[in-house]
Amino acid sequence: MNQFGFFDLEHRLDKIDKNGDPLKKLNIVINWEGFRPELEALRLKERKSNAGRKPFDVVMMFKILVLQSLYNLSDDALEMQILDRLSFMRFLGLSMGQPVPDATTIWKFREMLASADIVKDLFKKFDAYLRHNGFQAMKGQIIDATLVKVPKQRNSREENKQIKEGKQPQDWSKNKQSQKDTDARWTRKNNKNYFGYKNHVNVDVKNKLIRDYEVTTASVHDSNVFEKLLDFRNSSRAVWADSAYRSAEKIDTLKEQGFREHLQRKGSRHKKLTEREKQGNRTRSRVRSRVEHIFGVQAQKAGTLVVRTIGIARARVKIGLRNLSYNMDRYSMLATI
Repeated sequence: MNQFGFFDLEHRLDKIDKNGDPLKKLNIVINWEGFRPELEALRLKERKSNAGRKPFDVVMMFKILVLQSLYNLSDDALEMQILDRLSFMRFLGLSMGQPVPDATTIWKFREMLASADIVKDLFKKFDAYLRHNGFQAMKGQIIDATLVKVPKQRNSREENKQIKEGKQPQDWSKNKQSQKDTDARWTRKNNKNYFGYKNHVNVDVKNKLIRDYEVTTASVHDSNVFEKLLDFRNSSRAVWADSAYRSAEKIDTLKEQGFREHLQRKGSRHKKLTEREKQGNRTRSRVRSRVEHIFGVQAQKAGTLVVRTIGIARARVKIGLRNLSYNMDRYSMLATI
């Protein structure tokens, strides 16, 4: 049997680099150690004793979740890919002989993030890093939302009624409760029904980076989080959004706060849009479509996100990490080294 040596490994990694390894640049341009204080504080809260095996490094575990978001992998598939792919191992700083976190360890670490509700803080920290490195929010902002599906729940009408009232069906066993997402909600869009959550985002026009986000159930109307997402630090006061956000109240709010509205106009059966209004919509769409490009890139690179966890707290972790990972990947493209 031929032995696999150090130089064989280096040769293979060189070949990976020649073919283009996006993870190598991602490792270089991002200050991963900057996340350590928040992650270490999280570990200290969870770890009650120094007995037992030393836990895996928190920054490495965080990078594993970034990998999961970038490649849309389940916990089991992620464990297998780390064991199998040299590019993943190098990204995580693992050598061939080092142990790899298993699927349960990955799940537990993500649960820690969910319990501490820390992902939004990590997202904001990276946004500050972006701004510090010259990527300010510029040329206006686009606000939009995309649906994030979860597996459909097979409940009776009475069970659904109780869930909507904030109650839990009394006859559900503990095992059944753990498999039912009672936070997710139904909504209808383009004559289709969707069950799950919404990812509401604010994107800056120049850099196409997500500057803020909110996660809600799918039934929450897009306009309900509009004001919360407005970015007062953007270099321009221009705001783009689709017709779902347009109302006299929203337009007045924008004017009062010094913003210039570029919201799509909407017609109705009794009041059709004029040709001038249609042309205005087409003009605004040229800018607003940038946010659709972001959702498209997320789906193209990582696949359509389907949250298979239970509850909105876990959904916030999965969706928040998807947004954070997109920004990291986008910054890796924009940054020069």
